[in-house]
Amino acid sequence: MNNSLLCVNNLVAGYSKPVVGPVSFDVTAGQVLGLGGPNGSGKSTILRSITGMSRIFSGTIQRAEDLTLAHQWQRPELPPELALLGRELYALLGADPSEAPSIIQPLMALPLYRMSGGQFQLLQTLACLCSTARVVLMDEPTNNLDGRALDALSAMLRELDASRAVVLVSHELSFLEEHCTDWIEVSS
Repeated sequence: MNNSLLCVNNLVAGYSKPVVGPVSFDVTAGQVLGLGGPNGSGKSTILRSITGMSRIFSGTIQRAEDLTLAHQWQRPELPPELALLGRELYALLGADPSEAPSIIQPLMALPLYRMSGGQFQLLQTLACLCSTARVVLMDEPTNNLDGRALDALSAMLRELDASRAVVLVSHELSFLEEHCTDWIEVSS
């Protein structure tokens, strides 16, 4: 595995049957690796394989010793009646609420059930990026974000600590080209 944080080798993954693969890539510290491709090509399934939420039919996924992951979901479900504040979710996702970026400070005291879909997406996305996880898995992080939120996300990706890495799923080629140090095209 040399200096890789994560090594995916000939992965074929899916659910009741394979939906993606074989695919191979390494993730190293300081890297923002993009997974591009059309909807339904298996990009999210690759992330779910890394977290153990989809079935691996063949191939391997090797993780560096003591590797920690954060996973920003493509469609995070906003709990309708959960009396949890933004700062509490932020802390649960492994980030320090006292160091939250200014754009989400107004969300820290807001109950989750009062947030819009875009506010909840931004809170979850930035919490994962601000967590202590060595590898952050981001699944369509631009969904539901307005221009100001996109600017904040872009700034955080540019300022990524060199000891960490991001695997970024998007079907938006321009976003991948702008923010990723490397990217691969995933096809079904």
